[in-house]
Amino acid sequence: MKHMESPGPIIVGVDGSRAAINAATWAIDEAICRDVPLRIVHVTHIRQASIAPKVQFSLEKEYAETALRQAHAAIEATGRRVKVETVVLRGDVDEALAEESRDASMICVGSVGVGRISRVLFGSTAVSLAARAHCPVAIIRTNSDAPAPIRGRIAVVVNDEPGNDAVLQAAMDEARVRGEAILALGARQQAMGQIPYDELDRRVSDWMNRYPDVDVHPITTRTGMASFLETTDEAISLAVIGSADVDRVPSLIGPRSHPILAHAECSILVVRT
Repeated sequence: MKHMESPGPIIVGVDGSRAAINAATWAIDEAICRDVPLRIVHVTHIRQASIAPKVQFSLEKEYAETALRQAHAAIEATGRRVKVETVVLRGDVDEALAEESRDASMICVGSVGVGRISRVLFGSTAVSLAARAHCPVAIIRTNSDAPAPIRGRIAVVVNDEPGNDAVLQAAMDEARVRGEAILALGARQQAMGQIPYDELDRRVSDWMNRYPDVDVHPITTRTGMASFLETTDEAISLAVIGSADVDRVPSLIGPRSHPILAHAECSILVVRT
């Protein structure tokens, strides 16, 4: 009899930024619901101690340990019972985290860093991981310095494109874990990959039968996810998309001056399809 493989850990890439700490605390629910550890990873650019100046290596080591310690402390402060692992890796950030994702259930990063870190996470790593990771990628945009937002909703597009069922299932699972409702976005007009309202209603009904504990609201729209987020008054906490739409990630996690400013707390989950 073939044994099923155990689910992998939830990976969180941390860099010492507030955004990374927020990603770590967001990921707690993901680890608890799967009964897997949170693996907190910091990647330093210094590959080998023998070739780095002693002072530089010492500073990088101290910075890495501080980043891990801060993330671990934030997780412990929530009072949630979750196993935490910490590790420092050396090398290229994008490559190291993509490699970590091979055996992971999910990998989480912040969308915005601070100082020198912002050029890494916002400029490269979040978008790179969305395209290269071997597991779902969560790009977290919550701002714990702001007042706690009201419970939001999870937005997902319903269409006839390959892999859409996997995206819908991921969205429904997140809604169940986080106790949030689903906004199922369907197109008003028939076009490539889009579905008419009757089909949207049927698809949504099927998923509601599978997840009777999840509140689902079908919405018809003439726009895509990014445009919907720009115009809706709904409080959206998470947008779930498939890897086929990974090229849209930059527009969804754009800087705070982006038109999606009204949804500055909206995180992105990219599902492998």
